[in-house]
Amino acid sequence: MKKRGARGSWPLFAVGALVVLVDQYTKHLVRQNIPLGASRGPFPWLEPIITFTHVRNTGAAFGLFPNLSIVFVLIALAVIVGIALYYRQLAQAAPLLPIALGLQLGGAAGNLIDRLSQGYVTDFLDLHVWPVFNVADSAVVIGTALLAYYALFVDQPSTANAPAPRHRAGEADAENPPTS
Repeated sequence: MKKRGARGSWPLFAVGALVVLVDQYTKHLVRQNIPLGASRGPFPWLEPIITFTHVRNTGAAFGLFPNLSIVFVLIALAVIVGIALYYRQLAQAAPLLPIALGLQLGGAAGNLIDRLSQGYVTDFLDLHVWPVFNVADSAVVIGTALLAYYALFVDQPSTANAPAPRHRAGEADAENPPTS
């Protein structure tokens, strides 16, 4: 496993910083331009699909477990520290990994900023078939999906060093002939 130094960490932190910037900017625009509880469509033809609805969320992603902000502050801090520490040990040449972890890092940091500065998270993306969410929530979900893809399909254990099977079911090997 190839380890990266501070130089190799830049994609992780660049993606994370970009997520935080986009998340905080979009939340600022919503807070400034849409009254709490109100909805606005970005374009009339898109309104059946998505609107911007200004919501305060004191729970987890998608409004689950409301009024547990301190718990989510602690979880977000643990995620951020965990990614920063774990990334150095896990980092490989796979370009998917820094993107996945950067999305998760930025999403956790974006919502953490809201919780610490306001006591709640500003949500606004309303697909009408799903609870209202924000850019940070999207980044965490997409980052988790990419990480799952990486774990399931990219980071497969090597079979080159695996011991060869002694024999297959129903077959005898030369050292152990079948007995009757």
